[in-house]
Amino acid sequence: MDAIEFFELSAGKWFSQRTVHNLNSGQLQAGKSDLKIEMLTEGDAAVVKLCQQHSINPASTKLLGVRISWDGIADRAEAKQIGSTILAIVPNPDNPSVGQVLQDKGNSRYVMGAGDVLTLITESDTVQAEEKLWYLMPNLRLRTSVVKQANGTQQASFCSEIRMGVTAKTPE
Repeated sequence: MDAIEFFELSAGKWFSQRTVHNLNSGQLQAGKSDLKIEMLTEGDAAVVKLCQQHSINPASTKLLGVRISWDGIADRAEAKQIGSTILAIVPNPDNPSVGQVLQDKGNSRYVMGAGDVLTLITESDTVQAEEKLWYLMPNLRLRTSVVKQANGTQQASFCSEIRMGVTAKTPE
């Protein structure tokens, strides 16, 4: 499976349960979210704008646009966390198991590894993050992440995500 197929399998509504562990203080935090993941064409206005921000011509490369929306709450948060983001998945034409994930604020890179595990790597002056995603079954996805901030704070998280109400196509 390549990264575009991986994201296409993610389309739908998901229920996500998350545990975050602050590795410095030992503090644990749990949360839950409803996620909606939609596929967008390379011609979608938001995808075109995102590609232009990163000097990529969407017409000259294979890519996939993704809109992710969330509505959730953490156990210690008083307010709901509601938002959305647009991603553009841009495979390396010479090696599609690696590529870029364009975002409005910065970008990440991905590696599609053995066992169809997708690893997202984000690096900036203030944060380093590595997130791994994989399917246990077509409607059950797992995620782990480790985030290191420049101030020394380190967090690890685990999420289980269950697709709600739709049966996914089985990966080939």
